[in-house]
Amino acid sequence: MKIELLDSTLRDGAQAEGISFSVEDKLNIVRTLDDLGITYIEAGNPGSNPKDIEFFERAANMGLKNSQLVAFGSTRRKNTSTQDDPNVLSLLAAGTSTVSIFGKSSDFHAIQILGTTLEENLEMIKDTVSFFKKHGKTVIFDAEHYFDGYASNPQYALSALRAAVEAGADKIVLCDTNGGTYPAKINKLTQEVVNMFPALTVGIHCHNDADMAVAGSLMAVDAGATHVQGTFIGFGERCGNATLTSIIANLQLKMGYEVLDPANLARLAPTARYIAEISNIILPGSMPYVGMSAFAHKAGMHADGVSKATTSFEHVDPESVGNERRFLLSEIAGRTAILKKINSIFPEIKKDSPEAAAILAELKELERQGYQFEGAESSFELMVRKRLGKYKSFFELVSYKIIEEYPGVDNYSSTATIKIRVNGVPQISAAEGDGPVHALDKALRLALETFYPSLKEVHLTDYKVRVMEPQHATGAKVRVLIQSTDGESLWSTVGVSTDIIEASWIALVDSIDYKLLKDQERKKRS
Repeated sequence: MKIELLDSTLRDGAQAEGISFSVEDKLNIVRTLDDLGITYIEAGNPGSNPKDIEFFERAANMGLKNSQLVAFGSTRRKNTSTQDDPNVLSLLAAGTSTVSIFGKSSDFHAIQILGTTLEENLEMIKDTVSFFKKHGKTVIFDAEHYFDGYASNPQYALSALRAAVEAGADKIVLCDTNGGTYPAKINKLTQEVVNMFPALTVGIHCHNDADMAVAGSLMAVDAGATHVQGTFIGFGERCGNATLTSIIANLQLKMGYEVLDPANLARLAPTARYIAEISNIILPGSMPYVGMSAFAHKAGMHADGVSKATTSFEHVDPESVGNERRFLLSEIAGRTAILKKINSIFPEIKKDSPEAAAILAELKELERQGYQFEGAESSFELMVRKRLGKYKSFFELVSYKIIEEYPGVDNYSSTATIKIRVNGVPQISAAEGDGPVHALDKALRLALETFYPSLKEVHLTDYKVRVMEPQHATGAKVRVLIQSTDGESLWSTVGVSTDIIEASWIALVDSIDYKLLKDQERKKRS
């Protein structure tokens, strides 16, 4: 059976704290979701702000291959006709073939929040749905607060659904708007609606306030819902929405439903990371299926087990969702896991070879100094290459100088000057920054971009400092962990020193060298 998806990242997701999409951001996300094969993309409320008006104007010419854009808005206002309601008319002006209309299915919300009568609220639903059907639109009716409304007044909640159906709604969606309904209850009430309207598409829209949005959505499908709404990586109002990446993988891999083309399912993790990058957030490593840690193994027993049989500690094949298996490098990882990681870079290195012994000894010594490669596998790869004599730095540092100024001017408190050589050619550059590391990062990139233009795509997404020896106070050794991206890949590097600038420099150099190394390898393969 085919399950259709409605992605609300650009509407419900945009309501999350800290999320702000530009028009270009929204267009890029639409292209990505269309390529993946998402059925509907709920792209915003065209009556809410000028940005969404501009978006719908530009999106009209995108020529989507798989997805349909959906304009979202409410039923008409009380005591107003549909043809005179500006929000209703803005939905019409958006020009989408499908509109999503939300209306109150809770008697409490109709009376206390809208300040109208129960009868008028039903008329508002009927009039609005009917208006858009007369204009040839596919209408999705979102029954807001359905489950809480049902708990308060079951007959009225059902009457709101009947009002939408009688007016011609093509799909009715049951919304757990407050996000606190137990999945078993969602299953039971969804089954009731499916039985009541057997010829109609029934959908589910869950929020995650009780951490049950994915479970609730799956239980609704189990009860017969064939339309599922959520945001792609879960962010949204308050605690967020049902996470579509988890729903997609569970429906297709666990429950046997048809959701995406299998080839597109294998793009799930890269798409999640791309959308996180556009959204300017860090994708949680522990996110099921798509997070960096979803198939990461640290304990020696686990790593050994997976090396012998992947099903020993993995519930699905990482590649099925576009992720990869990782063996974390630490003092508890075990020899097998470390050798597995070495072999992923250089398969020819044998378990009992002198090279393997040298790498393991180097790893032990670096960890004694304070290095930690569990979260910095790119630095580990560079260390292995150096130990095997298969590494050449892409530039040479001659010197750098940092000047601190307090108070700062125009948010810049530091100036960095750097001199490097690339293949014997000297280059000097300077940059201001909000702190010494920021200034040094900018100056280094400015110097290198002349030789390596691809570095213009790279920026830091995370910077962490940990004091290793607090008893030594300001003279303590620190570990700096840097996460970088070029918009497609993420990688992490590490540096350790008693000087925080030097530790940052070590991690920064590894980050750039790793990017250039991967560019070089891609060029050789092409």
